[in-house]
Amino acid sequence: MTKLNQIIAVEKGVKSRSQQELTQAHHDLQKPQLLNGIARTYQPRDEEGERFPPESTRVQVRTDDVLKKTKEILTRLFDVTATKDLTNCHAKADVRVDGKVLLKGAPATYLLFLEKQLVDLHTFVKKLPTLDPSETWIPDPAQGLWATEPVQTAKTKRVPRNHVKAEATDKHPAQVEVYYEDIVVGYWKTVKYSGALPALRVHELLERVEKLQQAVKFAREEANGVEAQELKSGDSILGYLLG
Repeated sequence: MTKLNQIIAVEKGVKSRSQQELTQAHHDLQKPQLLNGIARTYQPRDEEGERFPPESTRVQVRTDDVLKKTKEILTRLFDVTATKDLTNCHAKADVRVDGKVLLKGAPATYLLFLEKQLVDLHTFVKKLPTLDPSETWIPDPAQGLWATEPVQTAKTKRVPRNHVKAEATDKHPAQVEVYYEDIVVGYWKTVKYSGALPALRVHELLERVEKLQQAVKFAREEANGVEAQELKSGDSILGYLLG
């Protein structure tokens, strides 16, 4: 018996071939020179008149033949597609992760959709922002954020000072040099916050996505292994349309 995965394997080729042949048929039917022919002979008025050989142009395309070929092409396409769609109604499988059934009897078409979505989700999770590993982070439940331990740093201010290099005398004023000194005027207490995730958490999420990706792929293969439910639709549809 033919399996669904075999039908899926040939469907693409049937569609491609059908499209090419139908396109060619359409182009041929739009060229009057291929559809038209002529045959003519020359008869002089009298026995002494000049004679010319007969001329003819052969008809290269017959519309009836094109219709017949079109019916054959589309019948194959309609039958393959109908068989695939009918079988898909019965193609189901369970999605199991770590021995637990996550999805019961998921249709093959949904599994294919899910498989594509998980590729995008994997990319999304892989790019999630992570906490700066150079800091030590603790959860802050009140704000739903991660925070560092408070770090205290001094706030300084530059204050001018006078340095007397020489005392004043009766003859000379004092020699004073101005310099600046940094003095502590207060303290900053800094706490850093972040809405990112620990790298371990992101790694765990990635593992879950990858496990589910593998499980969905296995389930899809299982579902596509069901025996094909053959449905012949081409003859009845195209027999009505082109018969």
